[in-house]
Amino acid sequence: MRNFKNSIIASIILSVALAACGGDSGTSPSDVIPDSVPGLPSSSSVKKSSSSSVIRSSSSVIQSGDSHEGSSNSKRSSSSSSKVSSSSAKATSSSSSAKIVSSSSKRSEGDPSSSSQKIASSSSVKKESSSSEYVPFDHSNTLASDWYVGENAYKQFTDPRNGRSYYYIKIIGKDQVGDKDSVTIMAENLNVGKMVLGAENQNNDSEIERYCYNNDTTKCDEFGGLYQWAEMMQLPSRCNTESCADLIEENHRGICPEGWRLMKWKDFYIAWHAESNDHGIEGVRSSYGFNGYNSTGLSLTGAGLRTAEGVFEDLKGGFYWAFPKEHSADVNQYVHTGVISASTNYAPSNDSGGAKLSGRSVRCVKIE
Repeated sequence: MRNFKNSIIASIILSVALAACGGDSGTSPSDVIPDSVPGLPSSSSVKKSSSSSVIRSSSSVIQSGDSHEGSSNSKRSSSSSSKVSSSSAKATSSSSSAKIVSSSSKRSEGDPSSSSQKIASSSSVKKESSSSEYVPFDHSNTLASDWYVGENAYKQFTDPRNGRSYYYIKIIGKDQVGDKDSVTIMAENLNVGKMVLGAENQNNDSEIERYCYNNDTTKCDEFGGLYQWAEMMQLPSRCNTESCADLIEENHRGICPEGWRLMKWKDFYIAWHAESNDHGIEGVRSSYGFNGYNSTGLSLTGAGLRTAEGVFEDLKGGFYWAFPKEHSADVNQYVHTGVISASTNYAPSNDSGGAKLSGRSVRCVKIE
């Protein structure tokens, strides 16, 4: 009886021992070896951990590249993490995982940000360029209304020298003795030539030179250029300090386009005394910033003056011009000039004079 009990006890001990060693259970030893045991990681645990790294790296790339997919990437990352073994300490040091992580970092830090920087840079340049781009002045803003001069009274002429177009108008009025007469005249100040600084004289006799108010070319576009007398006349610059009466022609072209000539006193007088003008000197001033009715259609604007000393003054306050005629007070230094102010109704005189060295506006008359 004692031997039977002993045999039963021995059988039980043997069974327990076999179970502990995994003998017939069919279970792989690697499945029961914990990953935390140093020096004994199984190949399957490495593969699982590496796979986990790949999935996480892949999903992080998608997330950094396409932010609108962020929520789905988070789900993908969490589900992959739950499927793999908790052991990843060794796996993250594997070369394949390192390469994927490195590639992921380059994509997330490189491509998306650089492309967005390029877009932002391109966008900002485009906006800055468009916002700072100068829009040429629309000279139709300075013209008279149809009820004064009639419909389609203005025509346009293009100067072939620089491609600039000018409005012009035929004005019917009276001359100094009261006879009916007409003049076809530009309704804009001439704007031609290379800009020189106001502090300099226009001494280059080989090309047309102009002043732009405050040395700003946009002012030339809006109000036209300013010219010393010899420059306006297209005479040698020495004519600003000595008499050149023998070089003045009856219909002096000066810097006007071919087929046009410089305005004389008679031309101005006819335009001033236009049939449509009931406002006196206010009728020749544009309503565009020059306090006039412009009932004549002449459309004078306040282009200001470059003084003989090289100072700019009176922009929008005065229209200054010179005639192709030296003044008898001093033919070396003075010429016949005219001035119209925005603040007074003073009319210019046929005998007014000013310095040749000052820079003034130019109006051209069509030769007919």
